[in-house]
Amino acid sequence: MCLFVFFTVIMVLGFFFGIFTEAYKRRNNHQHIEVPAIFEDPTSLKQVSCPHIVDPATKYISLIIPAFNEEHRLPGALEETMNYLQQRALKDPSFTYELVIIDDGSADETKRVAFEFVRKYTVDKIRVILLGRNHGKGEAIRKGMLHSRGELLLMLDADGATKVTDLEKLENQIQAVAKREYHHEDSRDSDPRFRISDIPVAVFGSRAHLEEKTLATRKWYRNFLMKGFHLVVLLAAGPGIRDTQCGFKMFTRAAARKLFSNVRLKRWCFDVELVFLCKWFRIPISEISVNWSEIPGSKVNLLSIPNMLWELVLMSVGYRTGMWRISNST
Repeated sequence: MCLFVFFTVIMVLGFFFGIFTEAYKRRNNHQHIEVPAIFEDPTSLKQVSCPHIVDPATKYISLIIPAFNEEHRLPGALEETMNYLQQRALKDPSFTYELVIIDDGSADETKRVAFEFVRKYTVDKIRVILLGRNHGKGEAIRKGMLHSRGELLLMLDADGATKVTDLEKLENQIQAVAKREYHHEDSRDSDPRFRISDIPVAVFGSRAHLEEKTLATRKWYRNFLMKGFHLVVLLAAGPGIRDTQCGFKMFTRAAARKLFSNVRLKRWCFDVELVFLCKWFRIPISEISVNWSEIPGSKVNLLSIPNMLWELVLMSVGYRTGMWRISNST
């Protein structure tokens, strides 16, 4: 009995030692970008100047799309997205945009597919960042956010699960909150000092309104895991957001600069870290219902759950112990 207790204590101590060690290793993750961000024009093969989130915005909106082995799902999503953006730009010449595709070390033809769209629409409209090896969805989005040109920055998945037209819902909410934060209720054109990019605001797309239908159709063990994950998220980041994992989120440039200069988690749970950082910076967060449909080929599976829980534990330990220091210099 004593031997059993002894080994149990050793295992528990070893577990916590491993957590603290890994959290300490990741304390500077937000400062280290392993692969330089380089845009290449596939037509001329010339390198294009690479912007940074601290630079002034030169587009109205940037759409950031992480892609890992998405050669089959990416073309349809890009065609739908570009059709929408082009039609809106025709109606409103002030609506300028870019797509930033981040190839997260794909082993298939994702790179070729992405560059075909660059050739079709030009490198000013679509840009591709190659990460070389797989880093994770969180790192891919962080890279795209840090090197985009928009006043507003929208992250969306490569599968097209959320209709791109729903960005208008998030955009309208950001405009409303930004004006309220600025204490200005008139249109932005009436006050030349008001710039949407300067007001930190975040709006999260949400599938929470679909939960009842999803519970009825999803397998029991996925529902069980989902409920358990939501409980852990509540403990790690606090209440306020019902659906942290929807891949459709919009930020003003000021919010993205603060958040993505500090994000450390590189894979699935970076969304939860974004919620935590929004609360730390007191960035207003809204949750807006979006249209969503499940697309075959999801990268999330049962084996992802332990990794997600591990990241949440690391995040809690890292921030609560002060090992993960938050920079407010940007």
